[in-house]
Parts: sequence; C-alpha cells; structure tokens
Amino acid sequence: MIITINKKAKESDVDKLRAMLDQNGLRHCHSENERHQVLGVDKIGSASLIEALKSCPFVELVIETTTPFKLASRQYKNTKTAIHINDVIIGGNDIVLMAGPCAIESLEQLLTISAEMKKLGAKVLRGSAYKPRTSPYSFQGSGLQGLRWHKEAQKEHGLLIETEVMDVRDVEIVAEHVDIVRIGARNMQNFNLLKEVGKCSRPVILKRGMSATVEEWLMSAEYIMAHGNHKVILCERGIRTFENTSRNTLDLNSVAVVQNLSHLPVIVDPSHAAGKKDIIPHLAKAAVAVGADGLLIEAHHDPAGSKCDPLQALLPHELADLCKELKLIAQAIGRNF
Repeated sequence: MIITINKKAKESDVDKLRAMLDQNGLRHCHSENERHQVLGVDKIGSASLIEALKSCPFVELVIETTTPFKLASRQYKNTKTAIHINDVIIGGNDIVLMAGPCAIESLEQLLTISAEMKKLGAKVLRGSAYKPRTSPYSFQGSGLQGLRWHKEAQKEHGLLIETEVMDVRDVEIVAEHVDIVRIGARNMQNFNLLKEVGKCSRPVILKRGMSATVEEWLMSAEYIMAHGNHKVILCERGIRTFENTSRNTLDLNSVAVVQNLSHLPVIVDPSHAAGKKDIIPHLAKAAVAVGADGLLIEAHHDPAGSKCDPLQALLPHELADLCKELKLIAQAIGRNF
C-alpha cells in the first residue's frame, strides 16, 4: 500500500498517520519526492483503515498494491520518471552517453579522455575513485585524491561526473564531489549503503547484482527510495551464468521487463558485460534498440597503460565510430543519441 500526503501537511499530521499504521501492525517508511510526502506500507490495510486514511484531509491518494517494490512500481507512478541534472535528462527522449575510464588514475588522464568524450557528445564522464577488485593486490582506486581530480577536471570539460561509492562512511564526501553516485554490482544488496545513499540528494546509478533477479534489483531501488531519494537510475551490466565466452551475460530482457514493471529510467553497461572490447559495439547497439535510456561505456586514450580493465576499454576513435551507428538506431526508434 502507498499513501501520498500533501507536501504542506504538518509533521504532527504525518505522525498521526504513522500511529494509525502502527496500531494496525503495518510496517512503513516515510520519504518525499518533488510533489508529495509518501508512506510506503508493507501490506494492504483493512477496508475500514483505508477509508479512515482516505478521509484524512491531507491524504491525497491511497494506492492498494501488493507489489513488493512499491515506490519503484508502475502502480505508484504510471508515467516514466525523467531525472534532470542541470541540462541533462536521463529517462527522456535522448539516450544519454556516459563514457570514460574505468578508474581515475590522474588529473592528466581525466583531462585527456574528457576532451575526447566531449567531442563525441557524451553528457557524463564516468570514472571510479574507489574500485572493488576481486584481488586485494589489484589497484583499488585513487580514493579522495581521485575525487578531487574528478572535480578539478570538471572545471575544464564541464561534463557531469559520476563515481562509485563502496562504503557508508564515504557517501557524504563522494556526494560533495560528483553529480551522480553509483552503487556497483557487488554492493547492490549492501542495505546499509542503500539506506545512506537514500538520504543524499544526488541521483544514484544502481547496478544490477551479478546474480540478482529483476525483483531483487528493484527491491534494492526501493530501499533507496524508501529512505528519501527517488532519483534512481537502474543499470543492467550483465549477470553471471554458465557461459564463459564473455565476462558476464548481458540480460537485455531485463531492460524491457523493468520498463513494464517500473517507472525508473534504465541504462546499460555493455563494457562490464563483455569484458573485452570486440563485442561491446554489438551489445551497445542491441541495448539502444531494446529501449535503454543510456549507455555506460568504458573508454581510455591508452588502454594498455591503464591500471584497471584494459581489455574492455574502447579507444576514442572506436567509440566515435560506434556513436555514428548508435545515432542511426536511435533515429529508427524515434529517439535521439
């Protein structure tokens, strides 16, 4: 059940509603979006309770839904959510290109690659200051210095910037430095981290876990939304299957399924799905054709010299060639790239 409350309702009014729910044994979370305060409730209440709720002058709507992901569902919002960040819209008619290096290595690296990405029409420069790695001996990222480089480079290139956050203790400092916070696949069900980014004001890219079902993915989005942040961007990045000819298996079914189940925008990361650059263009083109709202692609001016995932980074001229094809596919389905 979802209860939408007038934005101007007093705190004491909301407390009364919460007390009613408590008395009926219903668990709930309070959050806000641009237009309403919202109470997400774990179950549908009795007919008498629903009538009592509807009669409250500050209650605008009571939605009786059994969908476990309530705020992320089409029952809560039937129109697609478009997330506005400055002049960039994610979830609109434009398919947004987010491109850049896997890891932030230096200020010079960011300045070099960002100039190339800007020429290609990218709207967001990707780059991770913190890197979750399978091996403890692998490069773990540049940390706070990387965040500072990211912010410093932005003064030159003017693109939006995003990075991954891995630790609850880093959410505040990461949010201070970037426009978009990213939750990686390994942390999709790190519920304390999800709660914390739910309290920050930055849009959040939520990657699908490598073994997660679509419902589990949407429930993780629900965690973020239930704790106050409704600006969630879902990201399909491939799941682990028996197939070993690529790093992961890109599940493009999920893009179509999610768009039927949820109003949230969904983007695709073909780089982490492929693990090698020769099939990235094919996956990217398929993602645009199936309806993705954006692409998160790794690009590097010197992949051989990079400290992280060199085999899946496209050179700028390779990404430029791909973008020409992506524009044609986008036009064919009535969208812009």
